[in-house]
Amino acid sequence: MVQASATNWFAQHAAEMRPKIDAALAEFTSFAGPLSGPADALGWRCPPRLREAMRYMLLAPGKRLRPLVVLLSANACGKAAEVALHAACAVEMVHTYSLIHDDLPCMDDDDLRRGQPTCHRKFDEATAVLAGDALLALAFEALAAGPRTGQSLPRDAAAACCAVLAKAAGATALVGGQSDDLAAEESDGGLDQLLAIHARKTAAMFVASARLGGICAGASAVQLEALTQYGHSLGLAFQIMDDLLDVRGQESNVGKRLGKDSRRGKLTYPGLIGVDESLRKAEEHIERARGAVSALGSDAAGLDALALYVVERDR
Repeated sequence: MVQASATNWFAQHAAEMRPKIDAALAEFTSFAGPLSGPADALGWRCPPRLREAMRYMLLAPGKRLRPLVVLLSANACGKAAEVALHAACAVEMVHTYSLIHDDLPCMDDDDLRRGQPTCHRKFDEATAVLAGDALLALAFEALAAGPRTGQSLPRDAAAACCAVLAKAAGATALVGGQSDDLAAEESDGGLDQLLAIHARKTAAMFVASARLGGICAGASAVQLEALTQYGHSLGLAFQIMDDLLDVRGQESNVGKRLGKDSRRGKLTYPGLIGVDESLRKAEEHIERARGAVSALGSDAAGLDALALYVVERDR
């Protein structure tokens, strides 16, 4: 596949899939009408301000790359993307929760995200913390119970998805990576330390996204391994490109403050090995990602195109 045609295909396909993701996310956070479970029999409802804060960040314009990986991974295993839509929503909820918490003054202290004020700036710190907490919990409700209308996953698949996402979001992966990322601001780390942070803080969620799509599609062990390798390499490349955008991107495109990594003394690839070598590393990871799913054949065309998009993106 020629690179230009692949990236154009991804742009067109993503434009068709994102509205479906956004509509499902809006439905999950509507908190209107009859809901399932004993809490609703007691008449419990989400407080309006909390609902507003959750939807403010979750429904803000975003790339939706992680949920797209979920859906395209289901495609790569020969199934329609819709079988994994609720899993895609769960991944985006966890991702958004992590952004809300990362932006807090006690973390990265950012005031702009997705082109708008961060959650704690728009509301307040306590509401932002609670909105993140609620999105994290809602992600697992989405996996276990499925959409408020429509079919849910079979129990075994739902349990497997919950286990994969919980590990990716937990102490050894996303949260642990953020912890080490904060600690690295006070150290003189090297590439090995940086790679370990990237693998947990960023790549783990891409691995989870790919595996969730495969699980929803009933993937074989061989297919799941290919998706795992794809997600890992894609995630590493994505984070390198994110580091590069912080030093050479345009704030209007990226949707967040730039240059903050160097100001905070964060470990980054451009800071350690320079821009050109960083781009070469990202391209190496992308080729590994593409190679990992090449055996899945034409069904993996979407994943291949997404990988090419990652090294070309400007936001």
